[in-house]
Amino acid sequence: MSRNAGSAQKKAVSTRAKKPDERILRTRHKLSMALVELIQEKPIEAVTVQDVLDRASVGRSTFYLHFRDKNDLLLSVLEWFLETMSTELNRRGEKSLRVMPVTEMFAHIGGQNRILHALQEGNRMIDFYDLAQGYFARGIEQRLRESKRLEKLSQREIAARAVGLAGSLLSLLRWWLDRGAQEKPEEMDALFHRMVWSGV
Repeated sequence: MSRNAGSAQKKAVSTRAKKPDERILRTRHKLSMALVELIQEKPIEAVTVQDVLDRASVGRSTFYLHFRDKNDLLLSVLEWFLETMSTELNRRGEKSLRVMPVTEMFAHIGGQNRILHALQEGNRMIDFYDLAQGYFARGIEQRLRESKRLEKLSQREIAARAVGLAGSLLSLLRWWLDRGAQEKPEEMDALFHRMVWSGV
């Protein structure tokens, strides 16, 4: 076997190894969906790991291969949502000046009353907001850099603005939810992006 052929074979094996195993993804998805369904039916503190296993038809040993406990699973569900939202615009190649898909995110969150209630009852909203700050800041920073409207600013200032804007977005989300989501998600999107670009 030539050196090039061996190198190509190693590269192919390496590439295959990096691809997520479909069975793992399916199992994690089943467990996540089971938890989401259960916390819409009863308080999250009343949901047990066994309840999740029964709903997902997954064995206990398989569960513990993926998650430490119910809270770890919940954290994974929240992280998946935040990762999806913070990268959504780039994944679909949107060329607008939007830095976050506020319309889509608010519409989704606003339609999840039972899950929101379950998180609030279990004092888990703070976990959501803490996680969201980091995810949103990274997503916003990437969009600000790609917009080319802030080329004169230092990288440090762009990063600082992204953190501030992520905090503003979370404040708007809290305000919107606390008032019963009266405004349309599209209105909140327009409001947030006026805040992003005012004075730029």
